[in-house]
Amino acid sequence: MATFNAILHSGVDVPEGLDYVPSTPESLRWGRLPRRGDQPVLEVASGTTLVIDTLSHEGILEDQGADAAAFFASHGVPRGEVLNDAVEIDSLRGARDVATDGPHVVTGPIAVTGAKRGDLLAVRIDELTPRVPYGVISNRHGRGALPGEMPSSPGNVSVFTPIAPDAEGQWRGWLPAREGGAPTVGFPLAPFLGIMGVATDTDERAHSVPPGPHGGNIDVKELVVGTTLYLPVQVPGALFYAGDPHFAQGDGEVALTALEASLRVTVTLTVIPQADALRAFGELAGPLGETSEYLIPTGMDADLDEAMRACVRQAVAILCARYGMDAHLAYAYLSAATDFRISQVVDLVQGVHAMIRVSDFHAQPATEVRDA
Repeated sequence: MATFNAILHSGVDVPEGLDYVPSTPESLRWGRLPRRGDQPVLEVASGTTLVIDTLSHEGILEDQGADAAAFFASHGVPRGEVLNDAVEIDSLRGARDVATDGPHVVTGPIAVTGAKRGDLLAVRIDELTPRVPYGVISNRHGRGALPGEMPSSPGNVSVFTPIAPDAEGQWRGWLPAREGGAPTVGFPLAPFLGIMGVATDTDERAHSVPPGPHGGNIDVKELVVGTTLYLPVQVPGALFYAGDPHFAQGDGEVALTALEASLRVTVTLTVIPQADALRAFGELAGPLGETSEYLIPTGMDADLDEAMRACVRQAVAILCARYGMDAHLAYAYLSAATDFRISQVVDLVQGVHAMIRVSDFHAQPATEVRDA
């Protein structure tokens, strides 16, 4: 359960004894992702647990006035409750091309000693803490699941969304049923990072919007506290980064963004050597999530049908590698027992993820089952 305790400016109330990466201009990139040869802001040993501050792009963008203090003040937020990080991001505006770069702010990169191409980087999500008691949900023209229909007004729409406990003490995001009304619609919080990734082995920096084999903007809402994301390493040191923090999201993220808001995250970064990775998962084509209950392979493509096919192929390959299944039996199992969910349909490259229930592979029949 997500709760809010204090405004967490960079450097404030950082847990003692852990490496820490703040969301200050020196450790941020805006609109583009790390590539090979980029200098890390920190290098850690495999197995290190560290704290990373992430900064939401909502409230700082040009269609919101390019002034975080003024934007949030218009919604009743005093300056002391606007992250200094969001104000200081102004120093990076000159380095971002509004026409060609993405909107996301990412923290990093962080090198992990010994990581090399062919390995996996395991990113365990240990803690996700809201840094402010509010967020923003946006819908912009030409984007989202209903371009040309929504927004129905001439301008883009950014819906300010406070978070507060309900009558039973559960923290929720709150929306009014009608514009200008009191918040009466409360939905549960489930914080996660929309962007987690490793540097690409490319000359050019990847755009922050479309996800890919490197991870990036995968927007898989299942990656909450207690889960692990496996990323295929592409460059020495992996060069991990994080961003696009959310307080909540529905599968599909149909409006364009979900409840976007800044998070302080605690993660553990561990290198899985190539031989061990192949035994556990086979040859991964892209990011893979894992919870105590599920394996979560992903598929991505500009065409949602192709994203689905890619996810199914990855799921079959994982079942063959991990559990020794024949491909046709793995395919049958997936059809009978696995949900394939739409991660998002709004990031240029669309995403599908599967929920493979691991307990199914440890079940024992009570009596002999006739061989079909």
